[in-house]
Amino acid sequence: MTDLRTFDAVLFDLDGVITPTADLHRAAWAAMFTDFLAHRDAAPYTEQDYYDHLDGRSREEGVQSLLTARGIDLPHGDPATATAADDTVLGLGLRKNRDFLRVLEQGIDAYPGSVVLLDELTVPGAPRTAIVSSSKNARQVLTAAGLIDRFELIVDGAVAAAEGLPGKPAPDTYLYAAQTLGVDPSRAVVVEDAISGVASGRAGDFGLVVGVDRGAGRDALLEAGADAVVTDLADLADLTTDESGDNAR
Repeated sequence: MTDLRTFDAVLFDLDGVITPTADLHRAAWAAMFTDFLAHRDAAPYTEQDYYDHLDGRSREEGVQSLLTARGIDLPHGDPATATAADDTVLGLGLRKNRDFLRVLEQGIDAYPGSVVLLDELTVPGAPRTAIVSSSKNARQVLTAAGLIDRFELIVDGAVAAAEGLPGKPAPDTYLYAAQTLGVDPSRAVVVEDAISGVASGRAGDFGLVVGVDRGAGRDALLEAGADAVVTDLADLADLTTDESGDNAR
């Protein structure tokens, strides 16, 4: 039996894993794309679009993925001049983010089970912890939730852009976090709620990939490469994997 706390590091996604901000992202994406697609000769936005194209991806990659699926070709836009009023890839992302930040200003509470696990991981000898998020708002979200000081390292969308790291499902952001902490990937745990994030952990050959089912579905997370799936991070406090069991590594 291998206890979660015998690893050297636990690398967490943020939205939908530590905080319920995935719900805010999902609502902001739905509002923006519902309005945008209503003025286009394209299929309307559905909840499944969030999981298929947006969940776990960087803002620009998510927008481009959904537009490509609808056969819509928009210019990317200029990062130096893009505004939320632009019908560009960057403009749509900024439009969605404007609405997300407006709601975030009202505050956000972390999942209680996530705080339980973080408390257990702050004792002496516990694994090191990091946030690995595609969001450029990770620090704002952690600050709003009162958790900004609970993680040794934050690798977010801004870090990924500065370092030229491709986003999930590529493993680069998780590998960068492990390297920065000085931990071999085989000695680190990835905790993700997004299918693309689970695929990222699997592609990086991490020691354990845990899926958190906040709506993506247990089977989909297992198929993407999760070794185990839980519905609440409090379950990870006692999580063990048996080499003789299904999905054990």
